[in-house]
Amino acid sequence: MPTVVTHGPHETEAFGGRVAGIVRPGCLLGLEGDLGAGKTAFVRGLARALGSPARVHSPTFSLMNRYHGGRMEVVHLDLYRLNSPEDLVAAGLEDPLFRPEGITVAEWISRAGFGDFPHLHTLRFRWIDEDTREISHDLPGL
Repeated sequence: MPTVVTHGPHETEAFGGRVAGIVRPGCLLGLEGDLGAGKTAFVRGLARALGSPARVHSPTFSLMNRYHGGRMEVVHLDLYRLNSPEDLVAAGLEDPLFRPEGITVAEWISRAGFGDFPHLHTLRFRWIDEDTREISHDLPGL
């Protein structure tokens, strides 16, 4: 898997902006990584580069945030508190994972428990030190 190293949230956001240039409607970006590893900073850069004026914040407690106003809607999910596919369905989050007209970004995608998703790209965020993050991914062309 290719790896990108970022130094500070602004570089993590900039990488999200680069990813915005290659994603297409129907894409599912599955994010994995410890708390504070840069997942929300990445989404902030992605949404901004897609033209959304929304304030991007972690959906830890709401489970889902939607960012409109850009060239594509971004649905931002946090699956951390889910323990099974049944929890995903009970929370009403199964449909947002499959959005042909927008992009879905799901933090803690492994908690969905479904296995393979069509159009899934995985990004793994690793905390190196206070400012440095390592992001490995399977995105073509980056």
